[in-house]
Amino acid sequence: MKWLNAIKDYQHYLQIERGLSQNSIESYVRDVQKLILYLEQHNINSSPTKIDKSIVLSFIYDVSKDLNARSQSRLISGLRSFFSYLVFEDYRKTNPLDHIESPKTGRKLPDTLSIEDIDSLISAIDLTKSYNNIYIGERNRAILETLYSCGLRVSELINLKLSDLFFAEGFIKVTGKGDKQRFVPIGLNTQKYINIWQQERTKIDVSPDDKDTLFLNHRGSKLTRAMIFTIIKDLAKAINLNKVISPHTLRHSFATHLLENGADLRAIQLMLGHESITTTEIYMHVDRSHLKNILLKHHPRK
Repeated sequence: MKWLNAIKDYQHYLQIERGLSQNSIESYVRDVQKLILYLEQHNINSSPTKIDKSIVLSFIYDVSKDLNARSQSRLISGLRSFFSYLVFEDYRKTNPLDHIESPKTGRKLPDTLSIEDIDSLISAIDLTKSYNNIYIGERNRAILETLYSCGLRVSELINLKLSDLFFAEGFIKVTGKGDKQRFVPIGLNTQKYINIWQQERTKIDVSPDDKDTLFLNHRGSKLTRAMIFTIIKDLAKAINLNKVISPHTLRHSFATHLLENGADLRAIQLMLGHESITTTEIYMHVDRSHLKNILLKHHPRK
């Protein structure tokens, strides 16, 4: 069995059998492609059905020099999933990742921004900058407001559609991981900035495939994930923010600020689209002073 055929079959399995999103599928496939590249670089001729544990271990040791514990764990997990699929389909008898332990990663607390930092980021947007008489700054402001006020993942943001906006009811429909949909409240302020962007959007010659996509580039196509990262990175640089941030930082800040202001953890879970509340509970560890204040306010024997 050739690597290319194995990957195609694996992709089909992840999509049809496991119902994973395209982003998740690409992430799993990248893990296998890293192994293939290693084999090519070291002139190792081994098929996916014949490769043994010693070769996989050599690969893991080689790449681990440039990866932190969390990335190492993610890589091992991805490879284990691939070879488990091959075993499941009877392409091979054993999984070479069996008994290879992942490094201990602990629980990483999310980075967050203060409300003042977020205000500074948004204020740094150049609203006068335009392409073909289209004021892209209005789009960027609407993007940051939406990420922060609705707690969206970057993939959810770039796939947000005009038909997902239910402003009269005060909600947007969000398609999350595994194509699961949820309704998220949206504030009047964010609605206002999206409406301003929609006025600019009418000036764009939109590509046929993106007629319903909310956020577009000036050429009329859907934005990429990389573009959202670049917008936020450039704004952080403009205000001399001494933090490495990403779109996910705004999502973390959304959850943290809600919790600090007394929001119910279950409500935050629903808005973030977490399947398990244990995922949301990580925000309980971000601000221990907030937990102390809750105890002092509500416990009968404080």
